[in-house]
Amino acid sequence: MPADALPALMLYTRAGCHLCDDMMAALRSLQAWHGFTVSLVDVDGDPLLVDRYGGRVPVLVGGDRELCEHVLEPAAVAAYLLEFR
Repeated sequence: MPADALPALMLYTRAGCHLCDDMMAALRSLQAWHGFTVSLVDVDGDPLLVDRYGGRVPVLVGGDRELCEHVLEPAAVAAYLLEFR
């Protein structure tokens, strides 16, 4: 990753999911302290993602590692982001 590139997180979510909305709001507040990007992926748009994440959303992924599901775990996210400093 280039030195000026921000770490990228992916949030697997679905429409109408209040836990997904809560996790995204918590991630936005963390972005003020830690530089990273977040991409949203609606699991209902892909049958393979429904099979993988169906009832577990939201699931936050960094690289190939699941960092947390259902609720944000700030310590897990911070530990992941430290790998990029």
